[in-house]
Amino acid sequence: MHAMVLNALHTPLAWTERPDRPPGPNQIRVQVVACGVCRTDLHVVDGELPEPVVPIIPGHEIVGRVDAVGSGVEGLSIGERVGIPWLGHTCGTCPYCKAGRENLCDHPRFTGYTTDGGFATSTVADVRFAFPLGETGADEALAPLLCAGLIGWRSLAMAGSPEECPRLGLYGFGAAAHIVAQVARWQGRSVFAFTRPGDTPTQDFARELGAVWAGGSDETAPEPLDAAIIFAPVGDLVPPALRGVRKGGRVVCAGIHMSDIPRFPYELLWEERELRSVANLTRADGIEFLALAPQIGIVTTTTPYALSRANDALADLRSGAFHGAAVLVPDGKITADGTGTAGVPVRVPPASHVTPASAPDPGSATSPRPGAPA
Repeated sequence: MHAMVLNALHTPLAWTERPDRPPGPNQIRVQVVACGVCRTDLHVVDGELPEPVVPIIPGHEIVGRVDAVGSGVEGLSIGERVGIPWLGHTCGTCPYCKAGRENLCDHPRFTGYTTDGGFATSTVADVRFAFPLGETGADEALAPLLCAGLIGWRSLAMAGSPEECPRLGLYGFGAAAHIVAQVARWQGRSVFAFTRPGDTPTQDFARELGAVWAGGSDETAPEPLDAAIIFAPVGDLVPPALRGVRKGGRVVCAGIHMSDIPRFPYELLWEERELRSVANLTRADGIEFLALAPQIGIVTTTTPYALSRANDALADLRSGAFHGAAVLVPDGKITADGTGTAGVPVRVPPASHVTPASAPDPGSATSPRPGAPA
């Protein structure tokens, strides 16, 4: 196998050849066909997350095909297409796991952060944390759903139901926000997009995806918001986001890392405004979102990069050089025009082998949430 490896923090990834890993008990080996590039990958490279592990292969929005299975694996077969997300393993015994909050597990493993990820030609994963993806839809279109989509979905739920939160602000309009905007519009919400000041192309992109208003983060929405989700890892955005929501409104910080939040007057939090964070995801989130995604008709906007150009993809993500998401694909698989935009599958099979604590019935996961159109 070949991989782009982070050998030391703050250094470029290195193209490396390694022996193929055999899968262990309850593991699958997957030939990677696409892997999204997430802002969390930048945090890993930059050493901004606690207790970093190096060397490490980043990447946690993995689409691939099973090519080997370990003992105890049931429900997946050789050649099947699967998705591998950020949450790679939980202990199942800590108080959080027992309470159905495995995203807060005391002893987790995270794909591309504490265990090798998908910036590679193959990877090994715990079968209990992999999702079947079916055969409809482009590989590179599905990859961003596995983190940008899932964290966006969890953040949207924390912001409140469509009835509680019909006017939603999105700070930072990258991979996650461009998916969440489509979900929010499907639910009947009004989306207000905030970008870097002066970033007119991204504001236009937000309007194309249904935002009723788009402007710079230094601007104020034309009406009070019911909730705001901050995707940009910028603590300075918290005070204006609180200022922009109504009494009783909610601000959700969706990133795994954020710069320091500046001091702000209590009056911004007063009148029962709420400030909260999102941590990781659960398998139940994945089951629910991947079942609904085809109904919503999400279209992901992607820019493909050859695996060997992972450093270029990370640099372009850092500078905001593209709309939507960057996706690594095997060398030699770039499309003729160098870009890609494609829809998600019409059908995602039930994740029968995924057994999270308090997971919803996969059959019921296809029912729209309250306030969502049928």
